[in-house]
Amino acid sequence: MTESGMGTAGGERLRRWRMVLGGDGEADGTGLALSGRDAAMDAALAALYGGGGDGKGPGERSAGLGGSAPRVARWLGDIRAYFPTPVVQVMQRDAIARLGLSTLLLEPEMLEAVEPDVHLVGTLLSLNKAMPDTAKETARAVVRKVVEQLERRLSTRTRATLSGALDRSARTSRPRHRDIDWDRTVRANLKNYLPEHRTVVPERLVGYGRAAQAVKKEVVLCVDQSGSMAASVVYASVFGAVLASMRSIATRLVVFDTAVVDLTDQLDDPVDVLFGTQLGGGTDINRALAYCQSRITRPADTVVVLISDLYEGGIRDEMLKRVAAMKAAGVEFVTLLALSDEGAPAYDREHAAALAALGAPAFACTPDLFPEVMAAALEKRPLPVP
Repeated sequence: MTESGMGTAGGERLRRWRMVLGGDGEADGTGLALSGRDAAMDAALAALYGGGGDGKGPGERSAGLGGSAPRVARWLGDIRAYFPTPVVQVMQRDAIARLGLSTLLLEPEMLEAVEPDVHLVGTLLSLNKAMPDTAKETARAVVRKVVEQLERRLSTRTRATLSGALDRSARTSRPRHRDIDWDRTVRANLKNYLPEHRTVVPERLVGYGRAAQAVKKEVVLCVDQSGSMAASVVYASVFGAVLASMRSIATRLVVFDTAVVDLTDQLDDPVDVLFGTQLGGGTDINRALAYCQSRITRPADTVVVLISDLYEGGIRDEMLKRVAAMKAAGVEFVTLLALSDEGAPAYDREHAAALAALGAPAFACTPDLFPEVMAAALEKRPLPVP
């Protein structure tokens, strides 16, 4: 049967099975030969999932991608033509993992063909130090495209959510008329209700402070840059830049492995932040928290967000003592096992339980939930743990 004979539902099912099963030559037990676009799609799938080798042409499951960057670039162009973007991103990740294409990501022609996403950015960052100068400009363009997409998706809601939280946390009892919170003022003065006049005498006014006039809160993002945290590093850098753009929040971004790097002075450009990270290596959470603790000047107005899978290579008991000391001083401490869309990663459950016992529950957080988590922390109310 050819493509022209696939008008029935049964023929379409057979076609789909043939695309799933692959096969050598014209069939794979289905009796169905492919041609045209279907054959080209099959060849693209075969190059990734068909077992490798030097392919001879469309429809042969032994196609492979070989070691040629131009061949990979052509393949990337093919899959973008044949499949929707979410499928393309999955296939790219599979190609990197299954076929060892990390070194080919250093080639500019391949980077120009790739469909950028958070995972690709993580891979590029892990290769940053080995990247030749000829590829760095293209790599930065790929990273910037992803960062700009994330900023468009996340910045407006983050600013709106946190601005509201800051206004509420800055409530004052001597507000200007235009800053009065009338609902809370009425509730606060119900005891002064005069039935004969059917009115409330507002002995105490409740209003919002003008959060934009000065820094009201300090936020420290302390981010584990071990290889497993790549997506979290990308999102944390974007959120760090968004927070830094808010005048009422003083934001500090610290990344760490066994060393600690303060990237706060680069927060005006999250791409610079990302290329300042070094994915991979060990982990010393205690050292990172010691640095963050040394930079806190107003503990009661500070939120520390530790983003880590908690696999500690440093001194565990000292890490826990440090968290306890910060909380005792009034710091709001938030522990995120991941800041990504993938859900909870592998993590050290013993350390997570110990932090929870200190009042710092550890949980994975999606980027869409992060503004709500930060708002709750700024207002010192229970976190919306998923």
